[in-house]
Amino acid sequence: GGPRPQPGQEVSVKVLGALEDGGLVERDPRLTFVPGHGDVVQALELGVPTMQPGEVSFFLAAFPYGYGRLGRYGGAPGLRGGRGAVPGGQERGVRGWVSRCCARREPDVPPEAPLLFEVTLLEVRDDPDPQPLPPAARLCLGARRRERGNFHFARGDFPAALRSYRLALRALDGPAAVPPGPQEEEELREQRVKCLNNCAAAELRLGRAGEALAACEAALGISPDNGRALLRRGQLLAQQDREAEAAVVLRRALELDPASKVIHAELSRLVKRRNPPAPE
Repeated sequence: GGPRPQPGQEVSVKVLGALEDGGLVERDPRLTFVPGHGDVVQALELGVPTMQPGEVSFFLAAFPYGYGRLGRYGGAPGLRGGRGAVPGGQERGVRGWVSRCCARREPDVPPEAPLLFEVTLLEVRDDPDPQPLPPAARLCLGARRRERGNFHFARGDFPAALRSYRLALRALDGPAAVPPGPQEEEELREQRVKCLNNCAAAELRLGRAGEALAACEAALGISPDNGRALLRRGQLLAQQDREAEAAVVLRRALELDPASKVIHAELSRLVKRRNPPAPE
């Protein structure tokens, strides 16, 4: 017994998940996550907050609350959330978590598959501050959350995708147990840029051009010659009738990728807007 999880609290659950034919696709003796962070399937996001500590529940999840119309193939992200799986301060535990996080291969789930989950709520606690992690663990956690964002994006759940991308950035920018080496620092920068570009894409799908432009500019602040961020920034500036700025950005993008048909088309459209044909 005890109170149900409140918003922002962290939970640990024991989970078994099976297909209709009884095939086991999920097994985790202690899955830790924060409901609402988008690290787990909707069946758990919605179901676990209704439970009390020690309670065992069965959730029969239609496919929109599991792995959707596409299912899960080729090692796509499974139930596992992330940060809470790291035992605080134990290097051996951190290394074990990194190995599980990066190497774990989840069983496939067919398209539109309903799932039956058996869930035991083990513990509820206040969401702790991010734990200092070694660079490899930060990279792994960031990649897992970015993959989760891509999972949501492919299914059209753009708010959940954006939340996962922001959580990925939070992991990449989190406290470090040891300073990263030069290669790890470069990988952290690359991952940040990928997450920011994905944030921009999700913001655009949500109709928030200003936020998308800010994400592009943040990405370019880290990697000034990132082609994707340059192209999208140029497109957004053009949409805001800032043609001169857009032209500078798109020309720089073209210098970096002269064969890009997309950039050529954007510049052509921009030139036509700035120099409309004279009336006959």
